[in-house]
Amino acid sequence: MEAVVVGAQADPFGTLVERSLSSSYRLARAILLDDTEAEDAVQDACLVAWRQRSSLRDLDRVGPWFDRILINGCRDRLRSRRRQRVRALALQGAWREPVEGPPGVGELDAVLDAALDALDPDHRIVVLLRYWQDLPLDAIAERLGVPLGTIKSRLHSAHRTLQSSLEASHG
Repeated sequence: MEAVVVGAQADPFGTLVERSLSSSYRLARAILLDDTEAEDAVQDACLVAWRQRSSLRDLDRVGPWFDRILINGCRDRLRSRRRQRVRALALQGAWREPVEGPPGVGELDAVLDAALDALDPDHRIVVLLRYWQDLPLDAIAERLGVPLGTIKSRLHSAHRTLQSSLEASHG
């Protein structure tokens, strides 16, 4: 096992990755819907990024580059779950900011989590990058390394699936 030590003063790469850890964890948590697995995914992504740091040609592009590594790791974890037929015992909405609101808001969070959990991993990732991280479609395509048309298709399909799930939950 390889230990990764990132010194903020000595390593500009490490400093850039360290700055994005909090948002990276939130993204992994939103995709995986599991705190522990999100922590593991971020740690794994840091290790992969460290090992592949020589492939990063422009330090200004470290955000999208690291996001791509993290998202690919999360996608692999989601696919592994399906192969092993492991399901989370409880869905948690902790990846969202707490919302103060009228009664029933918590129930809506649970319905939304269930609808997101029903999405294929590739569709879930596109929805979260588009609406939770508010990324434009071309930035999503760049982060995922797929054509823009594929992103549009996945988003359209995800909308249909989410709509069906949400309509089913309302009766």
